[in-house]
Amino acid sequence: MEVDLLYVTTFVTIIGLLYYLLTKNNGYFHDKPIPSMAVYPLLGSSAPLMLKRVTFPNFVKSIYDKYPSARVFGFFDTTTPIFVIRDPELIKRIAVKDFDHFVDHRPMFGHVDMDGDDSHKLFAKSLFAMTGQRWREMRATLSPAFTGSKMRQMFGLMVEGCETLMQYLEDQTNAKGSTIEIEVKDVLSRLGIDVIATCAFGLKVNSLKEPENEFYRQGRRIVKFSGFGFILKIVAMRFFPKLTTILGIDVVDREQADYFTKLIRDTMSTREGQGIVRHDMIDLLIQAKKNTLIHQEESESQDGFATVEESNVGKVQLSRPMTESEMVAQCLIFFVAGFEAVSTTALFAVYELVRHPEIQDRLYQEVLQTKESLKGKQISYDVLQQMKYLDMVVSETLRIWAPSTATDRLCVRDYELDAGEGLKFTIDKGTCVWFPVYGLHHDPKYYPNPERFDPERFNDENKRNINLGAYLPFGSGPRNCIGSRFALMEIKAILYHMLLKFSFEQSENTQIPLQLEKGLSNLATERGLHVNLRLRSEVK
Repeated sequence: MEVDLLYVTTFVTIIGLLYYLLTKNNGYFHDKPIPSMAVYPLLGSSAPLMLKRVTFPNFVKSIYDKYPSARVFGFFDTTTPIFVIRDPELIKRIAVKDFDHFVDHRPMFGHVDMDGDDSHKLFAKSLFAMTGQRWREMRATLSPAFTGSKMRQMFGLMVEGCETLMQYLEDQTNAKGSTIEIEVKDVLSRLGIDVIATCAFGLKVNSLKEPENEFYRQGRRIVKFSGFGFILKIVAMRFFPKLTTILGIDVVDREQADYFTKLIRDTMSTREGQGIVRHDMIDLLIQAKKNTLIHQEESESQDGFATVEESNVGKVQLSRPMTESEMVAQCLIFFVAGFEAVSTTALFAVYELVRHPEIQDRLYQEVLQTKESLKGKQISYDVLQQMKYLDMVVSETLRIWAPSTATDRLCVRDYELDAGEGLKFTIDKGTCVWFPVYGLHHDPKYYPNPERFDPERFNDENKRNINLGAYLPFGSGPRNCIGSRFALMEIKAILYHMLLKFSFEQSENTQIPLQLEKGLSNLATERGLHVNLRLRSEVK
């Protein structure tokens, strides 16, 4: 009897202790002059999302709309208190003016010894996950690789990949008459893989003709950010960072880490040994390793509206050598961003063009006029940037379907927020802020009739009136997306080449409205996007 009582007492004590640990911060926002959402043990305020009852974009919009008069409100992401910043001016203040208080992203990839071996912990050594001075040094080292001049050098490689895809699709269409049905995500993912293979890794890959090639197979496994196993790893790395390091757990499995490490090591060895230059990401990283990659000031006035500018952080020449695992990590994050964000954005652009054939026709006319002006020459980076309506279509796609539904910043030292009108409180070190991108992009206060796809929002007259604190497809401030130029270049190149040969049409399998996956997936479609490609008569 005494033994049974001991077991019961121990069990109750353990449960009580766990409950205390999971709920001890639940009252965190009570002494702040801001509203806050209800919180539940372990699930925090995000129970509908964690339980896959809503999509991530709809979750962000629902909490954004919950407090329409608030400039800031609080909620809990599991056990972490989050300040959601609804006010574009406060977003600009936090992301730019007071950036030194919010240098880092929220830690998501576990503990890593930046000076140790930990070569398998690749995501934690990527630019996205780096923190503090390490991040500043890496941003400064990599920034020169993403200027307009470097994009011009890589553009030919990208065009080659697009033309290869177009020839494949044209052959398939001719074999079946004049129309074929494609699943857009699959086709664009394979093109994205091929473009990244050549622009980042120096490989020649054709993932449509060779659908199960090794590069595609390994790459698909890396970007599979869904499923119970992935969620379990993220939770483990968040709550038990040191334990996951001891156990060798990372976002990227060891097999993929070893594959890409060997691939990059062998490629660099061959290039340096034989003096090969391809003007791709490997070349740029070799220059960065030697500290010969220098930021050059240049005019970028023709860049797309959504392009983010580099801050002074990225314009400082630093000398710390890049380790091999850091080089692999930068290639890997470049791979993930280029593969997932680009193919997804291009997919939604196709979706909107299918839904709005009048917009597709107008864009095609610009594509055709551009083609005719080239007089047989291959399109260049600068000519692509001059296509105004294409930029308007892409900018509006990025508004409605932002690659990042919400973005975060970690408060690295106590921050006194004084926004006037009685809004004064401390954002404590270790807490996070959220910029609810999807909510801002769909707020009628900034975008009248926000659900309507309207590229005219971004014409020369209207775009001057857009509040840049409420347009954040690639983030804001020094911690914005370093690869925005590359992403925009690829999205535009894909649309240009596809529209030149094909029209996009609704098929019997086209899902309208398009449904997204519920849960933590950012913008994953429920069952893909099926459309008909019709070969243009002038191409036949």
